[in-house]
Amino acid sequence: MNILVVGPSWVGDTVLSQPLLRLLAQRHPGAAIDYLAPSWTLPLLARMPEVRRGITNPFGHGTLQLGERRRLGVELRSAGYDLAVVLPNSWKSALIPWFAGIPLRSGFRGEMRWGLLNDLRRLDEAALPQMAQRFAALALPAGGQLPEPLPYPLLQSNPEQQGRLLTRLGLSPAQPAIAFCPGAEYGPAKRWPEAHYAALAHKIATRGFAVWLVGSPKDHAVAETIVRDSGGKCINLCGKTDIAEAVDLLAAARLTVTNDSGLMHVAAAVGRPVIALYGSSSPQFTPPLSSDARILTLALECSPCFERTCPLGHLKCLNELAPDRVFAAIDFARIGS
Repeated sequence: MNILVVGPSWVGDTVLSQPLLRLLAQRHPGAAIDYLAPSWTLPLLARMPEVRRGITNPFGHGTLQLGERRRLGVELRSAGYDLAVVLPNSWKSALIPWFAGIPLRSGFRGEMRWGLLNDLRRLDEAALPQMAQRFAALALPAGGQLPEPLPYPLLQSNPEQQGRLLTRLGLSPAQPAIAFCPGAEYGPAKRWPEAHYAALAHKIATRGFAVWLVGSPKDHAVAETIVRDSGGKCINLCGKTDIAEAVDLLAAARLTVTNDSGLMHVAAAVGRPVIALYGSSSPQFTPPLSSDARILTLALECSPCFERTCPLGHLKCLNELAPDRVFAAIDFARIGS
């Protein structure tokens, strides 16, 4: 059985697709699962044991490039795929499996995809309230019952990989660390204030922990503000790791405090405790999939609004989530010192 999964563009959504991969592997023992995805998620796929290979999807959001999509689909015909699972809901995302001549092509209806998909599902949002459930349902026959709970994402990282990375970054493995993920690609309405992170870093430092700021190059400026406001109690590592190295860094930390972001889902998938901070988004739709995750949210009347910036201009959903409350949620006795 050869399977092609057409994946989403976001890091967090890619992590949330791993339960689908695990169910496909259970349902089709010995299946070879390839994953078509943007280049920036391929190192993440290399940490998923269910994936045989990641294939670069070079097409950006909003671009059709019909001829190029056809050429890629024709190239993939030689792999002899039996099944394609298309996770994005766009019409364009279903073109490559169709051009590849894959006999069974599964996905939700999305944007008028009759013909492109021949196992076309109607999404029952009430029955499948979480994104991970919607992805995972495509591993089963139509109407199939999902296991409860879903198999969690589990990204691979070993002590050797972690040790090499800590050495490269000049970090001491002897000092326990707590990671902060202060960025959010979607927008500022998902970001806990820098001043709150800085205040929390002050408190954590008194317990003998290092504080690592983890993120992409886009998060570097936010992290620098946190370093400054904390009086140098943090180490800014934003932009110093790729996504696979971020897996190792979060696995090496004792705990992660994070906004609702792609790295939140990565942190939840490495087997360490997570404290997830929600403001404009909903933990009912995209919660961290881990038995060791704690969600903190004020659940105000105006949230979740799902906006990139606060439409009311006050961001009370995160501004009023006090550092003391987050600090109190950290079980220091459990994570050691």
